[in-house]
Amino acid sequence: MKAEFRHLSFIALTAALLAPAAVTTRAAAQDDRRQEDKRQEDTQRNGRNQTRVYDRTHKDYHDWNENEDRSYRQYAGQNQQEFREYNKLNNNQQDQYWNWRHSHPDGDQEKPRGDQDKH
Repeated sequence: MKAEFRHLSFIALTAALLAPAAVTTRAAAQDDRRQEDKRQEDTQRNGRNQTRVYDRTHKDYHDWNENEDRSYRQYAGQNQQEFREYNKLNNNQQDQYWNWRHSHPDGDQEKPRGDQDKH
């Protein structure tokens, strides 16, 4: 009888100790799935025929539109790189582009048109 009780106690204790690990594993899998869904939503085209792109280094989003495409082509030309679609670049190459992009804002953002030299 004691042996059966010990065996049953061992099984109950093992189940109690393993339950939190199983819950944590399931929650982590759900979190990974949610993050992947969010990433896919962020890269899907919106109603203005643009793609939203996340800049990991600067932790911000950019709309990939004609203006951004023009800037990217300028970047590729300045760096003597063969043109490749942005979404075909690896993470390091994308990060290099966004570093360049943040240091080269659009010309119309640098100085408002009304504030040109007035003498």
